[in-house]
Amino acid sequence: MSDHVISDARGGLFRRISDWIFRRPNAFLILLFLPPLLWLGVVYIGSLLALLAHAFFSIDEFSGFIIYEPTLSTIAQLFNPANFDVILRTVLMAAAVTIAAAIIAYPFAYFAARYAKGKWKALFYILVMLPLWSSYLVKVYSWKLILAKEGIISWVAAKLHLTWLLDALLATPVLGGPSLSISYFGTFIVFVYIWLPFMILPTQAALERVPANLIEASSDLGGTPGQTFRHVIWPLALPGLIAGSIFTFSLTLGDYIVPQIVGSSAFYLGQAVYTLQGTAGNIPLAAAFTVVPILIMFVYLSIAKRMGAFNAL
Repeated sequence: MSDHVISDARGGLFRRISDWIFRRPNAFLILLFLPPLLWLGVVYIGSLLALLAHAFFSIDEFSGFIIYEPTLSTIAQLFNPANFDVILRTVLMAAAVTIAAAIIAYPFAYFAARYAKGKWKALFYILVMLPLWSSYLVKVYSWKLILAKEGIISWVAAKLHLTWLLDALLATPVLGGPSLSISYFGTFIVFVYIWLPFMILPTQAALERVPANLIEASSDLGGTPGQTFRHVIWPLALPGLIAGSIFTFSLTLGDYIVPQIVGSSAFYLGQAVYTLQGTAGNIPLAAAFTVVPILIMFVYLSIAKRMGAFNAL
C-alpha cells in the first residue's frame, strides 16, 4: 500500500512539473539551454577571461614566477619591434589569404549559383566539401611534400622548362626562400587551400539570393555585363564575401600549425602564444598576444555586421 501511495505521489509531482513547463514554454527553453550555457560560460569564457587577466600581470625575469600585481608593462611589450613584427606579419598574411580566397572563390560560387543545377550542384558541394573530410594535419604535411624542393611542383616546372620562373619566385626578397615549403609563398598557398571552402560556400549562398529578374532588368535597360556586375550583382554578393572573409581571416589569424610545418622560422600570433605559454612559460606575454586577435576580430565583426554579412551566413 505504501509503495502505491509513493508511486501516486511521484506521478502527481511529475504531472505538476509537466503542466508547469507546458504553460511556460520560455522557461522550458531556458532549462534546455541552461546546461550548455553554464558549460560555455564557466569552462570556455571563464578560462578565457582568466587567461586575459594575466595580460595585466608581469613575470619576474630572475625567478620566472608571475607577479600578480596589475601593470601595463606586459601589454607595452607588444610594441617592441620583434613582437610587433609578429602581429604585423600575421595580420598581413591573414589579409592576403582572405583577398586571394575571395578572388578564387567568386567564379566558382557564381557558376554554382547561376548555372549548376541538379546533380551538377550536388557535385559542386561534394567537391567543395571533400577537402574538409580529410585530416587537417594530413593536408598540411601533404602540401609540405608538394612544395618541397624535390616535390611535384618542382618536377612539373622542370618538365615544362619553367624552372627559371620558380627560381625567380623563390629569389623574391623576404617572400622567397630555399624552396616553396620554406617560404612565405608556401605558407600563403597552404592557407588559401585550407580555408578556401569557407569562402566559397557563403559567397555561393549570397549569389543564390540574387534575383534573376534584376539581372534581366539591368540587361533590358541597356546595362553592359560590367555595369550589371558593378551595380547589381556585386552589392548583393558582397555580404557573402564578407561573411566568408570572417572565417578565412580569423582562422588564418589564429592558426599556428601551418606556419610551424610550412614556411620559414618567422613566428605568427598562434605560434607566439603556443611557445610563450609552453616552452618559455611566459603566460602574461602569451595572454597579451591573445588579446590582439580578439580585439582585431571584434572590430572586424563590427564592420562586417554593419555591411550585412551576418545575413549571408
